[in-house]
Amino acid sequence: MTPIEQAVLAVLLMGLIILATRTFPFALFSRKDPPAALKFVERYIPPMVMAVLVVYCLKDVAWAVSPHGLREVAALAAVVVLHLLKRNALISIFGGTALYMFLIARF
Repeated sequence: MTPIEQAVLAVLLMGLIILATRTFPFALFSRKDPPAALKFVERYIPPMVMAVLVVYCLKDVAWAVSPHGLREVAALAAVVVLHLLKRNALISIFGGTALYMFLIARF
């Protein structure tokens, strides 16, 4: 088999795998309610992941050294305020990240 044939076969195989993984949930849950375990995951995992990300982002902040984590706390507050106002995770995360990058560059 030539390298071109191998590449075409690999692309086709990857395309079929992606198609299967995208259609699997629709085929599985199209006619009935999802199981209780999936409902639990859908409801509680996103807030838990966000809490872990907050802890991870704040774990290396030097609280005893100037500016005492002020930039990180300001960005975190911006995320919370934006989320309370807009109820959109993308806007809150991007807004907080943009503020943090601005504060890091300027101060």
